[in-house]
Amino acid sequence: MFVLFLSLQTTKAQLGFSHEIGAFVGAVAFQSDFGVRSDFETNAGNTGVALGIVHYINFAYRADCNCYSTNTYFNDHFKLRSEISWNKTTLNHFGKWVDDALTSENADRLRRHSGEAENFDIGMQLEYFPRSVRAFSAGVYSFAPFIAAGVHFVSFNPSVTTSYGDNSILNNDNFYSYWDDVSGGDPFISAESGSTWSVVTSVGTRYKLSILSDLFVELRWQYYFDDFVDGLNHKLDSNKANDWNLWLNFGYIYYLD
Repeated sequence: MFVLFLSLQTTKAQLGFSHEIGAFVGAVAFQSDFGVRSDFETNAGNTGVALGIVHYINFAYRADCNCYSTNTYFNDHFKLRSEISWNKTTLNHFGKWVDDALTSENADRLRRHSGEAENFDIGMQLEYFPRSVRAFSAGVYSFAPFIAAGVHFVSFNPSVTTSYGDNSILNNDNFYSYWDDVSGGDPFISAESGSTWSVVTSVGTRYKLSILSDLFVELRWQYYFDDFVDGLNHKLDSNKANDWNLWLNFGYIYYLD
């Protein structure tokens, strides 16, 4: 451990970057094959929680000399963010196909089918600050808006349950019959863990709490390159995209150098 710490400190000194660490909590609106597309009840109902820790490389300040770095546009307007995060969302069917007035077997199958999306993320994104990072760090102004884009590796662990029929998720008769009709024999229900890549984009702002600490809020969109993240991948025409979600995060950042 001592050797690793010494190596990190030496690398940091050689590169000359300063560092920030932080954490956030948030809410996630999971957009999946559950419910009805663009339906408010679906969007409001299939929401979950998120937690994460973050690390930033601040190019505007040098850790090896406690001084500002070369004043280039990139150094003064960009930060590199690394993140480890977790989110979990309980999923149910909402909308017109599960209306209480419907008494069909398919409506009952949907009402009794539920799932859970649980994901662990690790990744990086580049944040762009239109205002000067130097000036914000010095307390010249209180807010520093930003936009960001990046890539996350995702380990997903969905769960699937049904209380219809014999309660087995291996029995296609327990699920919406039209999914089976158009499946072509491919599975459309899966509780298997897996991994995939995703792209993320964010917009948000920092608030200067003190010289060495900030608060931040961000709205993030994340798109997965897999459609089984929620445990459901049907082939109806309404399934026009892979799973994706929206995060609303609130966090705290501390400047190490």
